[in-house]
Amino acid sequence: MRKSTIWLLAIVMAFAFAGLLFLQVKYVSIILKKSSEQFNETVKRCMHQVSKNLELDETRKYLEEDLSRAEAANYYYQNNGLTHEIISQEKHKLHVIDSNGTIQQIELQTDISKRIEPMSSLNQGQTTNSIMSTSRDLQQTLKRRYQYQNGLIDEVILSILQTAYLRPIDERIDFKKLNNYLKAEFINNGLNLPFLFSVINKDGKVVYQSGNIPPVSDVITQVLFPNDPPSKQNYLRVYFPTKSDYISSSVTFIVPSIIFSLILLVTFIFTIYIVFRQKKLSEMKNDFINNMTHELKTPVSTISLAAQMLKDSDITKSPEVFKHISGVINDETKRLGFLVEKVLQMSLFERQKAALKLKELDANDLLAGIANTFAIKVEKYGGSIDIELNAEDSTIYADEMHITNVLFNLLDNAVKYRRPEVPLELMCRTWNESGKLFISIEDNGIGIKKEYLKKVFDRFFRVPTGNVHDVKGFGLGLAYVRKIVEDHKGSIRAESGSDNVGTKFIITLPLIKS
Repeated sequence: MRKSTIWLLAIVMAFAFAGLLFLQVKYVSIILKKSSEQFNETVKRCMHQVSKNLELDETRKYLEEDLSRAEAANYYYQNNGLTHEIISQEKHKLHVIDSNGTIQQIELQTDISKRIEPMSSLNQGQTTNSIMSTSRDLQQTLKRRYQYQNGLIDEVILSILQTAYLRPIDERIDFKKLNNYLKAEFINNGLNLPFLFSVINKDGKVVYQSGNIPPVSDVITQVLFPNDPPSKQNYLRVYFPTKSDYISSSVTFIVPSIIFSLILLVTFIFTIYIVFRQKKLSEMKNDFINNMTHELKTPVSTISLAAQMLKDSDITKSPEVFKHISGVINDETKRLGFLVEKVLQMSLFERQKAALKLKELDANDLLAGIANTFAIKVEKYGGSIDIELNAEDSTIYADEMHITNVLFNLLDNAVKYRRPEVPLELMCRTWNESGKLFISIEDNGIGIKKEYLKKVFDRFFRVPTGNVHDVKGFGLGLAYVRKIVEDHKGSIRAESGSDNVGTKFIITLPLIKS
């Protein structure tokens, strides 16, 4: 698959994911907005009903006060020798229409009195006429009482319209009753939430406050007694501290939605990373196969040519020529074996873990033996190798063959990447620190740039050298080294300041006692 195709798929997937995320956020914001609006409308409706209840309470209070005064003045009185006393009580239902057109019934109790004359002033002959006269008097009294009550109601309503708003709001409202009204209305409408409220008078001052209401915009206001003149109106303000939690509870599904979206995002990023990594490894592997094929052709061709030369009888008669051809075959066979070993090293990476044959080893003795063997090759290039075995505890549990290959690879790299104009100097050291064994191999070669220090342990990676290809290799040596060290529960790192200052590889391995 082309790299451009992978990028196109990545862009399309990123665009689709961004669109899905945008739609989710948009949908949640709409739900929250609608829930908030619905909450506010419900609260306003409850507050309006409370305001209406307060108006009815005030009207009932005015009526009761006026009726009490009228009846107290007319219980007993005498006028021109006539005594009025209550002979019956009648109840009347008063229909009051509020500002919203709702009809409320108020029950009133009226007293019917009749005029009783002293029996001493009545003549015996007028008894029959007296009964009829009393009946007419009762009818007239009821009529007058009815007219009086109508006038009384008109007077109360006129008094409410003209004088009610002049009274202070704290005299017109019982704040405890107001709190009960609000609580009852909120519960009836499904809002069983804690709330705070305050009453503000017509001058803009707080008359009563049930708690500390913060200066936020999320406070709902309602006019108390809407029929008051606009300049004399009082206000009720209500604040719900847990409103945001209540509204957020309506979109609890957003939590799993976000979690699944994040899982999709991580999976998407990881998939793209794996695709690019596999493509890179595939390209490196193809380069490796092409390079390996080219490298294998050379020793095979050389051995084939030498074998054909050995068939010539004249060659066999010359010991020097025969010895030279035999040496070429031997060298090329070793070279071919080295290339095959590289292929085997690459196959090692296909397995999760190398099959190690672990045993007790003394790292000081192992490093000293390898360094002494390698000294001949170093001296061939006019170099030197120094050994400092400072580790007092050097016993490790390791695979001798693989650990030996690790140290040989590091020493061989130091020789291959030396500076031709500078004599090669190698330093091999061991020491103990933090209960572990440290092995370092340091050279004065061409060095490694800082940006490549971590990449040199990747498979098939080789430090770019432009058009110069004076050192043969496949980028597997250091990758093999890291894998073997990590399979031994250890670690390896490279240190190098810049070009032409050399490189230092430090291996950390656990001691056998730990």
